[in-house]
Amino acid sequence: MSSKTVIVKYKKEGNEFEILVDSELAYEYITGKRSDALKVLEVEEVFKDARKGDRQSEEHIRKAFGTTEIAKIAEIMLKHGEVPITTEQRNKLLEEKRKQIIEIIAKNSIDPRTNAPNPPLRIENAMREARVSIDPFKSGTEQIDDIVKKITIIMPIKFSTAKIEVTIPAEYSNRAFGTLKKYGLKSEQWLSNGSLQATLEFPAGMQTEFFDRINSATQGKAVVKVL
Repeated sequence: MSSKTVIVKYKKEGNEFEILVDSELAYEYITGKRSDALKVLEVEEVFKDARKGDRQSEEHIRKAFGTTEIAKIAEIMLKHGEVPITTEQRNKLLEEKRKQIIEIIAKNSIDPRTNAPNPPLRIENAMREARVSIDPFKSGTEQIDDIVKKITIIMPIKFSTAKIEVTIPAEYSNRAFGTLKKYGLKSEQWLSNGSLQATLEFPAGMQTEFFDRINSATQGKAVVKVL
C-alpha cells in the first residue's frame, strides 16, 4: 500500500468489509467535491481483511449490500463506514460543516419576537455557548434538529416560510424577473400598465437578502408586501 492508501471499514450483521482508497480522493468524496466513488478506490475489491489481502465472500457482500457491484458498495462504505482522515482534514471538515449548519439555520429561521432573520453570527455564538457537537460525517440537515433544540435555550428560533407579493414597474420587469425566479416564484400577473405583480414563497430567513436584491434590481421602486 502507498502512503496515501487508507482502509475504509464497514460492519454489518457481524461481518467485516474493507476497501482500499486514496486518502485525499476519499476526503474529496465525503466533502462532496467528488461524486464518483469508483475513482476513489485503489483496488476494485472488497476485503474481509485488507492488510492480509483476504477477500470477503460474494455471499456476505450480496447479503450486506444487496449487490456485488463495486461502485455501489464503495458509495455505501464511503458514506456510512469508518473513513480515516488526518487531524487537519477533520478540522477542515468540521469547520465546513459548522458553516453549512449555520447557513441552513440562518436561511430558514426567524426570531419569533421580531419576525426578523437570525444573523449567522448570533447563531454561531449560540452554538458555541451551548457547546454544540458537530459530526463531521453527517450531513448538516441530519444534525439540524438536535442543534436547534440546544440553541433555543439561548436564543429564540422559529422555522418559517415567507409569503411575499411584489409589484415591479414595467421598466424593471425584465431585469427583475430572474431575481424573482430564484426566490420561489409561485405566480405572476401582468397588469394593464405593464407592471409585473408576483407572489413568492421562500424560507423566512432569506427576507432581508431578497429585499436587498429586488431593490437593487428596481432601484428601490418595487412595491413589496408580506402576506
